[in-house]
Amino acid sequence: MEEINNIEVVPCTNSNYLKPFRLHYNQNGTRKSWDFMRTHDSVSVLIFNTTSHCFVLVKQFRPAVYMCEWEKARQQPPDPSEETAEEGGAAASTATTPSAEGAASAAATEESSEGPAAAAAEEEGAAASSSSSSSASPSTAGGQPPAAVGVTYELCAGLVDKPQLSLEEIARQEVLEECGYDVPVAKLRRITSYRSGVGVTGAKQTMFYAEVSEENRVGAGGGQPEEGELIEVVTVPLHEAMTFAYDESIPKTMGVIFSFIWFHNNMSPKYKISTNV
Repeated sequence: MEEINNIEVVPCTNSNYLKPFRLHYNQNGTRKSWDFMRTHDSVSVLIFNTTSHCFVLVKQFRPAVYMCEWEKARQQPPDPSEETAEEGGAAASTATTPSAEGAASAAATEESSEGPAAAAAEEEGAAASSSSSSSASPSTAGGQPPAAVGVTYELCAGLVDKPQLSLEEIARQEVLEECGYDVPVAKLRRITSYRSGVGVTGAKQTMFYAEVSEENRVGAGGGQPEEGELIEVVTVPLHEAMTFAYDESIPKTMGVIFSFIWFHNNMSPKYKISTNV
């Protein structure tokens, strides 16, 4: 999941998922314009495993998040203290580096005094150093950040792109494909619906709640590779849920935070369990 390379950003001239438009309109006598994108509505599902008392989430690489982090890294000015340290190190190296002849003589003297084993050890050390340098994280080689900055924790979710299916049926399919649980449509509880990306897409997402147990597990999940999905199923213990929700170092969607709060307010009293708020 976290090996990302050969990145190329090109104009998007045709897409099955996004269609850009520019709207011209009058508002209270003032002529205005607004750029927006038309996209599909979606469903999401908060899954709670009653056997393990864990929430079931999905974790996947999101190119949009990754590129936002890359752009942010590009805009950050270099650390002056690091530049000063590098300049100082270069000056010290220049001042103390002997001539080529002197270095060769010193190396020959050192090898003869310490023996071939020491020279071999030095060669191995130099090779290891070179290998370590070449395999360093992309953020230190070429400015590309590591793929991990584009990985997010999310609710199981999917697009509403099958007109013949109800929202509940689409949600059931997503739970089965992404997380491996077979949940009857009748067991899906509708939490609410809301608009997301109101300044850009205005798409509607409908959120459901589903309780599962190990008896419902019929597969490993992971999405559909043939559709380009590469999903990791992860769990969050109930007693850690609210800490997880408010931990800003963990990249997650707003749906995760909201649904955990909803569970705390609506389901915890029923189960007489604490979500560690």
